[in-house]
Amino acid sequence: QVQLVESGGGLVQAGGSLRLSCAASGRTFSSYAMGWFRQAPGKEREFVAGISSGGANTVYVDSVKGRFTISRDNAQNTVYLQMNSLNPEDAAVYYCAAGTVVVALERAYDYWGQGTQVTVSS
Repeated sequence: QVQLVESGGGLVQAGGSLRLSCAASGRTFSSYAMGWFRQAPGKEREFVAGISSGGANTVYVDSVKGRFTISRDNAQNTVYLQMNSLNPEDAAVYYCAAGTVVVALERAYDYWGQGTQVTVSS
């Protein structure tokens, strides 16, 4: 069982940056692949980025490549999402999730956080 708690969301101007954190409970964090998803109002939840259990492999949706960076600190049971050059289309509730493989599919992730709101003003 893994419990996930996101933090770091907020209001930022277009072009600005935010770093999201996701703290995990449990001793098995390092065995899980981690993903970040987001859901904007009226839209389906979409995959944003994923990282393998050891951190060697990362995957991004095309719309955030070169702007967002996912990383993890297994000693601190935390995964991060550094978001730069934010634009209004990035505004959403961001969720972290834990699963067994790094894929862009919701059903591959077994545990989810409650989400953190990111708002980008133009």
